[in-house]
Amino acid sequence: MLAKIQQDLIQAMKAKDAVRVGSLRLLMSSIKNKQIELGHELNDQEALQVVQKEVKQRKDSIQQYRDAGRQDLVDQETAELNVLQEYMPQQMGEQEISSEVDKAIQSLGAASPADIGKVMGALAHLKGQADMGVVSALVKQKLVS
Repeated sequence: MLAKIQQDLIQAMKAKDAVRVGSLRLLMSSIKNKQIELGHELNDQEALQVVQKEVKQRKDSIQQYRDAGRQDLVDQETAELNVLQEYMPQQMGEQEISSEVDKAIQSLGAASPADIGKVMGALAHLKGQADMGVVSALVKQKLVS
């Protein structure tokens, strides 16, 4: 994954794609910081976690800028988000997530909102494949009703 990001950065620099260059440089910087923090080269799973963190930050920023009425910054963050999402694995659809939630609830015998933590723990394997915010919302919806 790291090699692909570096190749894409070089191509973006050659193409003079400022948004892509900026986004990939920020991503590479975050990856380097994580490498320094951990003290070793990142494997693909660790690099993916960095990408996920950056994607989440962009989504949060977009929401905050939208609330503040700053469309110019929303557009900039959205462009960066689009670049970063290219490095994310294919995300599960809501139907697939719902099916996984149903399986977890059934296998654990969860029946009340008090079981939300257990169900979320059982669904931890979806991290990276599904938006955990959507997973959490579905679990709450199914256990509260």
